[in-house]
Amino acid sequence: MFKRILVPTDLTERTLKALNIALKIAVHDGASITLLHVIETIEDTEEDFSGFYSKLGKAAEKKMNEIIEDFRVNGPAIAKEIIYGKRVREIIRFAAEKEIDLIVLSSHRVDVDNAVQGWGTISYKVGILSQCPVLLVK
Repeated sequence: MFKRILVPTDLTERTLKALNIALKIAVHDGASITLLHVIETIEDTEEDFSGFYSKLGKAAEKKMNEIIEDFRVNGPAIAKEIIYGKRVREIIRFAAEKEIDLIVLSSHRVDVDNAVQGWGTISYKVGILSQCPVLLVK
């Protein structure tokens, strides 16, 4: 059913749950998995942040390699991508360009007494704006 699965990551432990579920789906469906990290950039500034972004990119690559290595034994190969921009916009753009069939990403629990706060999260925005199915893992 799903051939291309995208797992956006913030490089925290929460990603591991989402990746674990994505792997189970991938094994069942024979799908490929891409682990995506978006480094948030600052727009409309005169400052040159290229050195700063480069350091963030190197640190992200190291962390992503560690995550992938931990899952290498249990399933299909996991590709990794690091891109720069606004997180939600880049996740949605990447999914459309790569014809992703399913996005699996971690989300936090929403407080039922203050549910409005959950509307501003990346996972909520991706879930609403994505043109493909989105599986939120809590």
